Amino acid sequence: MTPCLTTRVFGPHARARGFSLIELLIVVAIILIIAAIAIPSLLRARIAADEASAVASLRKMATAEVVYNATYPLIGYAPDLPSLGGAATACIPSPTGACILDSVLGSGTKSGYTFGALGFSSAGPNSSFVVGAVPQSYNQTGVRDFCIVTDGVLRINPGSAGAVTPPDVPTCAAFAIAQ
Repeated sequence: MTPCLTTRVFGPHARARGFSLIELLIVVAIILIIAAIAIPSLLRARIAADEASAVASLRKMATAEVVYNATYPLIGYAPDLPSLGGAATACIPSPTGACILDSVLGSGTKSGYTFGALGFSSAGPNSSFVVGAVPQSYNQTGVRDFCIVTDGVLRINPGSAGAVTPPDVPTCAAFAIAQ
């Protein structure tokens, strides 16, 4: 005779193995509650990161405008964003593509924001500029618009769906100064 290593119990005292449907539903409900709490926090963190990237990019663009003005004094500030950028590879500087900004920022979109740059002239070379950024998807990639004019001060405006970058210096100057 071989000794029995396991004993099986059948009948009313048998113990079921695994989880019941109620236990599984409770676990799923707890996971859904945790997800409902965490997702808005993750979205806010993403918006904050995209806005910080937009501000840093605007500062680079404003610096690029000053460099462009010093490099091409007969033109003044860059007339548009493509004039500050250049090709992704083997960029050869020219007034229409100065190779000051990288090709990603020069394309006009980065980190959920759309960028624009314009130079303005009353007579002669462009004597002022405006650079701006607006969220590509309001309330998903950002909730504020940003701009900088010739004075170099960052300005902020509450964003809205379908916003466009400031078209001129007075529009940007009307935005609130960043604290």
